Amino acid sequence: MEYKDQIDLPRMPNHIAIIMDGNGRWAKEQGKLRVFGHHNGVLSVRDVVEGACELDLKYLTLYTFSSENWNRPKLEVMAIMELMVSTIHKEINNFMKKNVRLNAIGDLDMLPPKCLRELNKAIETTSVNTGLVLTLALSYSSRREIVFAAKSIAAKVQSGQLNIDDINEEVFENNLYTADMPDPELLIRTSGEYRISNYLLWQIAYAELYFTSKLWPDFRKEDLYEAIYNYQKRERRFGMTSEQVN
Repeated sequence: MEYKDQIDLPRMPNHIAIIMDGNGRWAKEQGKLRVFGHHNGVLSVRDVVEGACELDLKYLTLYTFSSENWNRPKLEVMAIMELMVSTIHKEINNFMKKNVRLNAIGDLDMLPPKCLRELNKAIETTSVNTGLVLTLALSYSSRREIVFAAKSIAAKVQSGQLNIDDINEEVFENNLYTADMPDPELLIRTSGEYRISNYLLWQIAYAELYFTSKLWPDFRKEDLYEAIYNYQKRERRFGMTSEQVN
């Protein structure tokens, strides 16, 4: 029996986050330049988004480009940005057909103007859609996001909009980039690495972590189904005992 057929749809996570890792290593194994891996990684994104839509997943957030990635070789960064522009342009019609709403989080002003224009255009075009919310974490750093939230709250206190005694977890969450979406219940990382890499550190406090040795260009919707099946087999206690949960 395939993993998709074993998934309990009423118990689907609302939000899945993915660290798409391994494009460069995949390309190296093929004897190709790293950008070749990024191009093939797009095929994985397309297939995984299709799988998410088939399961009626509500939120999917992809770690697309981190703040630290700007330190990579300039030619690779330029190639990634050009690939992003062309991919977003090509996928708009597909997003409309599948009722996918595109979203983005991160320090977006760091993106090249052409890339940012194409991204904003796609976000605006798909804003009418009511299905899967596909969020791209671009020029993203979770530590910067937390600092941004702290500064935003401090400014509100300073201006008298907010009383310091009223600051709580909900207030903090409402000042994060992800204020309008639920926290991820499942975090997937490909390529066999066992680290979070500065990704959604606040939001994944109680997420289930799933690591696979598959490099991202080899990851397909069947692998997504396997991760969800694995997630549904776990006992989520949130600090309680098994007896309390059951």
